[in-house]
Amino acid sequence: MKNKKTDEETTLLKKPFLVRFREEKYLQVMAILGVIWMLVFNYAPMYGILIAFKKNYRITTPLFSSDFLKSAWAASGGFQHFINFFKDDEFKNIMLNTLGISIIKLFINFPLPIVFALLLNEVRNAKFKKFIQTVSYMPHFLSWVVLGGILTTWLGETGLLNDILVKAKIISEGKPYLAYPQYFWPIVILSDLWKELGWSAIIYLAAISSIDQEMYEAARVDGASRWKQIWTITLPSIAPTITIMFILAVGGLMSSNFDQIFVLYNPLNAPRSNTIDIYTFTTAMRSMRYSYASAIGLFKSVIAFIMLFIANQVTKKLNDTSLF
Repeated sequence: MKNKKTDEETTLLKKPFLVRFREEKYLQVMAILGVIWMLVFNYAPMYGILIAFKKNYRITTPLFSSDFLKSAWAASGGFQHFINFFKDDEFKNIMLNTLGISIIKLFINFPLPIVFALLLNEVRNAKFKKFIQTVSYMPHFLSWVVLGGILTTWLGETGLLNDILVKAKIISEGKPYLAYPQYFWPIVILSDLWKELGWSAIIYLAAISSIDQEMYEAARVDGASRWKQIWTITLPSIAPTITIMFILAVGGLMSSNFDQIFVLYNPLNAPRSNTIDIYTFTTAMRSMRYSYASAIGLFKSVIAFIMLFIANQVTKKLNDTSLF
C-alpha cells in the first residue's frame, strides 16, 4: 500500500504544473488564498520595521515616501531606540512582569489542560462528559472585555468574592483586589486558566482519540490498571502533540496576553501589570513615540524567535520532535 501511494505521488509530480493545477484546482485555490492572506497580513507589514530605526516617525509621513526611506536609518543613529529602552528605568520591571507572568503560566496553565484531557477521557458517562466539556468550553467564547468587566465586579470591594469571604468570616471587610499589585499575578493566571482550560484541552482530546484502541485492549488483557494505561499508552502517544504545543508556548513567553492584562490594568496595580505589551501600547498610543514603540516591539519579536528556536532544537534532540 505504501509503495502504491508513493508511485501515485511520483506520477502526479511528473505531470506538468498546469495539468496538476487543473486536476487539483479547488485545493490549489484554497492554498493560494492562504498564501495571499499570509503575504498581505504577515509579510507586507514587516516593511514597517524601518520605523524602529527612524529618529521620530510621524504618523502623517507616508511609509513609502522618499523622505522616509532616506532618513529611516541615518536620522536615528541606528540602534539608539533599542539602547534607550535598555537604559529605561522601567526596563527591569517590564521584563520581570512579562517573563514572570508568562513563565508561571507555562508551568501551571500549560500542563493542567493535559491533565484535564486525560481525566475527561476516562469519563465513561457520555452525558456527563458532554456537560463537563460544554461548561469548560464556554468561557473561551467570551471576550476579555466581557470577562474583564465580570472580574472587575467580582473582585470589587463589594463584589462576589468579598461577599463570600466576609460571610465565611475569613476576612472582616472587603477590599478591591485589583487595586493591590501583589494580587495581580494570581488574578491573571487563575482567570486565564478559567477561560482557556477546556478549550486548550481540545487538541489533546483529539490526539487521544486517534490512539489505536487495540493497544488499550491488549493492556487490559495483561491486567494493566487505568493509571498504567495512561502512563504507558496515552501519554507516550500524545507526546509529539505536547512537544509541539510546548514549543509554541515557549515562543510566546514574551507575549503575556495583552487583551487580558489591558482590561485588568489600572494605575494602582501598574507595578505588577506593566508588561512589555502594555508599555509598547502606552508608548505608541498615548506618548505618540511610534519609533520607540516599534523598536520595543522588534526587540520582543527577536527574543521570541530566539526562544522558539532554542526550544525547537532542544526538543528535537530529546525526543526527535520539532516544528522545523
